[in-house]
Amino acid sequence: MAPSPAPGTIARFVRPDRLAQRLADMATIGATEKGGVNRPALSVEDGKARALLTGWALARGFSVETDGIGNLYVRRPGTDPSAAPVMTGSHLDSQPTGGRYDGVYGVLAGFEVLEALEDAGIATRHPVELVAWTNEEGSRFQPYCMGSALFAGKMDLEMVLACTDPKGIRVKDALAETLALAPPMPVRPFGGAAAAYVEAHIEQGPRLEAEGKTIGVVQGIQGSRWFQVEVTGQEAHAGTTPHGARKDAFQAALRMVTALNELMHDPDDIIRCTFGRFEVLPGSPNTVPGKVIFTIDFRHPDAGVVKEEKGDAITPLLQSLAAPCAVMVRETSTTAPVDFAPAVVEAVRDAAALLGYPHRDMPSGANHDAKFMAPRCPTGMIFIPCKDGISHNEVEYASPADCHAGAAVLAETLVRLAGA
Repeated sequence: MAPSPAPGTIARFVRPDRLAQRLADMATIGATEKGGVNRPALSVEDGKARALLTGWALARGFSVETDGIGNLYVRRPGTDPSAAPVMTGSHLDSQPTGGRYDGVYGVLAGFEVLEALEDAGIATRHPVELVAWTNEEGSRFQPYCMGSALFAGKMDLEMVLACTDPKGIRVKDALAETLALAPPMPVRPFGGAAAAYVEAHIEQGPRLEAEGKTIGVVQGIQGSRWFQVEVTGQEAHAGTTPHGARKDAFQAALRMVTALNELMHDPDDIIRCTFGRFEVLPGSPNTVPGKVIFTIDFRHPDAGVVKEEKGDAITPLLQSLAAPCAVMVRETSTTAPVDFAPAVVEAVRDAAALLGYPHRDMPSGANHDAKFMAPRCPTGMIFIPCKDGISHNEVEYASPADCHAGAAVLAETLVRLAGA
């Protein structure tokens, strides 16, 4: 067996120019006028992005597989055929007005590590495997993080395949069309052993930039609960129907949102509560709204707050405010807070220190696929700054230098975990 490389060796083979070009090439797929991307999960654009990554992988001699939900696995073999892979990755899908770094940076930073390992000729005992997870964002199909949740055994495949987008298209049908855009590849079962999982990502917040830090050593991810609320009233003429006789779904929904804001008031500004989708039907200016559909995204790092203290109060509060309308509250996703494995957190911290990058420990306010991997194997994350903390936005930006730094820290971390 070849001797282990000296610390810092693999980082010298991580090429900032190649990584920047890969990011630029991927950003042409679903490109928007403002410089972002619109690459919904299981869309034509998503399929083209998968095909591009697959082509790069096959050209470097890596093996590529998929599974029943379209997760894409790119593997560089290790010296021990029985060893479980050390995994890294993120997602290729975006928000409708998304940026060119959210998710895809973690995929391409991981691919850059595979290329750097090849260029350096470093043999690892464990295979190193890159994964592009299906539908992390949840913007087209809910629930979010379908790919990683199915891998981790936290969702049912038939339930997921039956989910529909706002146009009524099923995941099952969209998946078949998406997979047809990439070259044929072997299909493997869900799950399987994993030695570790490390995900690189832009911070999606302002702390690293504000403090002049290059690397965020992520210690865990806060818990979240998602709800879809449907308020049903009665459509009526806006000019002739007295207010006392109306069943105005919008006014009922407005009372609910006001009360939820009061429930979620937090002097420490730790709670996050967002109403990201709000549909008023029929949408006519001279008709009393007969239906309102809106979503709630509630997050907090404390499990007690996520459940009993705040989360469990949501449904009864909305029900108490519905009259004279009716309300149906459906919880679409629930995830508890997770803490990352100390050994992986330490490996990331050590890699950042070794390479001389200013760093800090921090939690993740956003959900990531790493949240579903944490119960399966030792897991961690690496954050890099994004300009002004802006994400889920077409102007989202991460500098080439910071992208390179994150990939270099990822490379050192994976080599340590994979036993080179």
